[in-house]
Amino acid sequence: MPNLNDLTALALPTGRRLVADETEHRLSLSLDGQPLITVRLTREPHMHLQIEERFAAPDSQAIGCVCYWLFARDPACQRLTFHLETSPVDALRSGLLIGTDTAGQYRCERTMFWQLPQPWLGQAPAASFPQQMLISNGKRHPLRPVKPRGEVYRRFDARLGAWISLRTVDIELDLERFNRWQNNPRVASFWQEEGSLEQHREYLGKLDADPHTLTLIGCFDDQPFAYFEAYWAKEDRIAPFYDADNYDRGIHMLVGEENHRGPHKVASWLSALVHYLFLDDPRTQRVVAEPRADNAKMIGHMQGQGFHCEKEFDFPHKRAALMALGRERFFDRCTLS
Repeated sequence: MPNLNDLTALALPTGRRLVADETEHRLSLSLDGQPLITVRLTREPHMHLQIEERFAAPDSQAIGCVCYWLFARDPACQRLTFHLETSPVDALRSGLLIGTDTAGQYRCERTMFWQLPQPWLGQAPAASFPQQMLISNGKRHPLRPVKPRGEVYRRFDARLGAWISLRTVDIELDLERFNRWQNNPRVASFWQEEGSLEQHREYLGKLDADPHTLTLIGCFDDQPFAYFEAYWAKEDRIAPFYDADNYDRGIHMLVGEENHRGPHKVASWLSALVHYLFLDDPRTQRVVAEPRADNAKMIGHMQGQGFHCEKEFDFPHKRAALMALGRERFFDRCTLS
């Protein structure tokens, strides 16, 4: 895996390229070959920044790129303090920066930076979708927004040196690989969904028509490797087993390609999947999962990403572990790069 200390460039989901010239006391960034901003750095006891030179880009864009570079470069960095001559109105409005008690001093908090939806989301988040409660199948829950189509999330994982992206399932495009993955004995031992192409077409079709479940394909460098189901927990079979909130999301996970297994890959895609679900609707305060209680490897991977086991319980078809990760815990311990 790449050494973050050797980073000189980062790719943005928009296709643009951020290049840095960084020393102990100065950081100069360019975007697509054009100078963007130069800042003076004071690293101890905390990271303080003063702008030495700015170019044509809007201040909020330039400051956002500085934050992205420094947070990606150092996953342990939790706070950046900017000293600015004028009030950064747009950055304050978006939450990129927050004010302090000291005039001209503004902070960017890692926990807030990674909650900003752009540029990671491929489509506008559901945050503005109004709440209207309804009852379906005997369960009271919010009306859910129309499901997105196409790519929904993209981020360059600097530690892995690869793009991690999520897109919605296209049944015609993905049916054959989904069928191959489900008939893999390793996968079948946990999912128990072996079957024919037509059976799997029906399976995916039912989920596509179900407003409470979103089916996703995970990709590394645009190559599909995994299948995920993200569901609204309130109207799911898991709801009777814990106090589900209206906007809790749950996940089912399947890695189909053998060459994309391993702890470092799980850390990348699992954090990306959770990141996407928290960004998709800021009302989502918890992500849950219910792996088989004897799936010690998956439970260990989840615990490594901040999930904890609340309890074990019995579904009709399996003994399950209720794994949960809260929004506050995820972003407070956020190690995205």
